[in-house]
Amino acid sequence: MQLTEHFSLEEMTASQTATRLGLNNQPGPDEITNLHRVCSELERVRGMLGVPLLVSSGYRSIKVNAAVGGSATSAHRFGLAADFTAPRFGNPLAICKAIAQSDLQFDQLIYEGGNGGWVHLGLASGNSKPRRQVLSWTKGIGYQSGLVLP
Repeated sequence: MQLTEHFSLEEMTASQTATRLGLNNQPGPDEITNLHRVCSELERVRGMLGVPLLVSSGYRSIKVNAAVGGSATSAHRFGLAADFTAPRFGNPLAICKAIAQSDLQFDQLIYEGGNGGWVHLGLASGNSKPRRQVLSWTKGIGYQSGLVLP
């Protein structure tokens, strides 16, 4: 099932952890609705950067989220977030800088540094106002406000 032109439900629910542990990672109707929203924003990011995005994590069921050590309130749990890279554009920090300077209405933008790093883009739930919170996360340090190199 295509959620948008360039993003599919299969891509947004793929999980090596779920496969390895035999866990169900299929979203319900509410999560699929949220994934449509996330993919629409990813289309905007793709257009802004001018290159394809490689999604490494989208929706996570409760069990998959727990297995990867995710927060119980993670936006991934509700189909409201995606982690991705865009190697043809540049490193994750460069991607985060471009998104932070854009008019995208994200709730959280997190530069996840280390091990090559990735970008986390999270949306606000329902009619909540997007915070446009920009953070960096580094193993051993945790979360820091703004875009910070590890």
